[in-house]
Amino acid sequence: LMELSKDAKLCEAGSEWLAQYNDKDGSRVSGEKLKAVVDAYVPVSEEEKNAAALVKENYDHLAKKSIWFFGGDGWAYDIGYGGLDHVLASGANVNVLVFDTEVYSNTGGQASKSTPTGAVAQFAAAGKRRKKKDLGMMAMSYGDVYVAQVALGANPNQFLKAVLEAEAYDGPSLLIAYAPCINHGLRCGMADVQGEIKRAVEVGYWQLYRNNPKLAEEGKNPFQLDSKKPEGNFRDYLMGETRYASLTRTFPEVAEELFARTEAEAMARYAKYEALAK
Repeated sequence: LMELSKDAKLCEAGSEWLAQYNDKDGSRVSGEKLKAVVDAYVPVSEEEKNAAALVKENYDHLAKKSIWFFGGDGWAYDIGYGGLDHVLASGANVNVLVFDTEVYSNTGGQASKSTPTGAVAQFAAAGKRRKKKDLGMMAMSYGDVYVAQVALGANPNQFLKAVLEAEAYDGPSLLIAYAPCINHGLRCGMADVQGEIKRAVEVGYWQLYRNNPKLAEEGKNPFQLDSKKPEGNFRDYLMGETRYASLTRTFPEVAEELFARTEAEAMARYAKYEALAK
């Protein structure tokens, strides 16, 4: 329409929108301005009339869209990892939020690559023997993917910061949220899920961080560790969940060894993230 018309107001409003179409707030403001100008515009030819009609049909596309994918760890870590990796590698401006339950929650509680060492699940009745896959570090290896590990019950502000930063980042973003489920067998009950999440972060079972590639462009460290140093009894935390505590009854001969590995692997992850933050 700008190419067809010589109307100064239309050309000005169109140019302003084109300059801000990829900005969430700017495109909304300039889009409203463009809509007002097009609504008041009187076409002088059939060609201009058709062009104006096309713009009006696409009014809902003037504001930049926020695109989010949602999925569980069974999809993100396992059966759908190839697709997730393909999306992150594409460089597309999309956001992914993974609900990490550390088990295939929707199909009966089978172990996934997100299941930590020592946890009991279907196909891991004697406790899982391989450590949890670090999906965030794998995504960070691209260098241009925004990645954050979050936990709403532990730090709502950090979660909100991560969502806003991911939304503002012009590129792929991956948020991994800790999400205990009924298959964990929480001794505190599902009514206190947020409290269990808080305890998981306090003892170092789950770590909070944000990795924003934009900071690297400013000469700053892109990795920010948001968890404090682990404190409290890690073993007591594990015994608060049936998926761990049951192993002491069914396979006591290996339980202590696996629990020691679970804690050591969690502390190693924290140390790795701490080193990145420095």
